[in-house]
This record gives sequence, C-alpha cells and structure tokens, in this order.
Amino acid sequence: MNPFLPILIMLVIAILFAVFTIIASTFLGKKTYEIGKLKPYECGVEPTGDAQFRFDVKFYLVAIFFLLFDIEALFLFPWAVVFSELGLFGFIEMFMFIVILVIGLLYVWKKGALRWE
Repeated sequence: MNPFLPILIMLVIAILFAVFTIIASTFLGKKTYEIGKLKPYECGVEPTGDAQFRFDVKFYLVAIFFLLFDIEALFLFPWAVVFSELGLFGFIEMFMFIVILVIGLLYVWKKGALRWE
C-alpha cells in the first residue's frame, strides 16, 4: 500500500466536502435580499469619499518593523528554554543575532524611518 494513499483520500474528501457545501448553499440559500444587505457597510451610515485612497508608506514600515521584532521574539523564546544545554556557543550565536538586529534598528533610526510626522 502506498504511504501517501491516506493523504490522497483525505484531500479528495476535503475537496468533495468544499464543493458540496458551495453547491448546497447555492440551492438551499435564501434568494431575497434586503436593501441594507446590498450596501457596502451594514452599519447604517452611508459611506463618504472614495474607498480607493493611498496609505502613507510609514504604515507599511511600522508593520514590517513589528513583524521583524516579533519574529526576533519568536527566536528568543526557544533559545531561552534550551539555554543551559547550548552553553557558550548558543550564547554567542544569539548575541550575534541580537547585535545584527540592533545594527538594523540603529540604521532604520538613523535614516528617520521611525519618525512619525
């Protein structure tokens, strides 16, 4: 028996279930629409202005910096758990990792990317 056969069976069942639920909701769903349901927002307030406006690049920069330092914390937690087993080598490796991140933070700070005006 092929070891990938259970995975193939599970994939086929998942695809059949997804197709079945989409078809069932199309035929069994309610066909009448309320006036409020056709509006972009159901909060009762009419939207004003255009929804297609540009965000400032600083929003994206802050999001990228958040992800960067969030991933740094993700690497720090497992390291802290096995710190005693890694010894001096593990400490030096993590120290180098943090130094590289601090250099990147100082570079970003020097360039003014963290200034919010």
